[in-house]
Amino acid sequence: MKKYIILAGVPRAGKSTASQIAAKTLGYQHISMDSIIAGIEKVFPETDIDTEASVEPQRNLEYISSKIAPFIRAMMDSGEYDECDYGVIFDVYQLLPEDYVTYIDDEKCDIAYFLSSDSTPEERLRILQLYDTPDDYTYFHSQEEKQRECADIVSISNYLKQQCILYGLSYYETSYNREKVLGEFISKLSK
Repeated sequence: MKKYIILAGVPRAGKSTASQIAAKTLGYQHISMDSIIAGIEKVFPETDIDTEASVEPQRNLEYISSKIAPFIRAMMDSGEYDECDYGVIFDVYQLLPEDYVTYIDDEKCDIAYFLSSDSTPEERLRILQLYDTPDDYTYFHSQEEKQRECADIVSISNYLKQQCILYGLSYYETSYNREKVLGEFISKLSK
């Protein structure tokens, strides 16, 4: 087991769920990059990190990833976790495979992507509604917002899948049989 694991991929594909299971059952410290990115967004506007920017979603993802990848690397290089017995699992949407390969040391970190590339936007919407709860950020979005977000999720999933194949990185399709896929991932992680 490597000290650091990154679970990346599209929103609502199981990253946080898998991270929480790994924290509870395997003793990993779960770091939600959504919270850190939200803090950077509000406190350091000069970074131009804006998850709600009015630009094409893939372009915004590319920009944020180019800033967050070196940030995650700096967190790993800080040595803060080196003396700890437990591993650390980062849960992050905004990290492209190309930036992972460029900035993060794969000798001490593994990565897996959780995607929805095998579904259509309509199927992704149906799946989203199946799992949506009041605790999820999408729950109170309008039907039109959810449709647009699901189309973006499928498009970005396909983009990430192409990069994962290009760089030889692990990815998991969670549109169908989500619980089974997450269980298989946790089982693999525990070995």
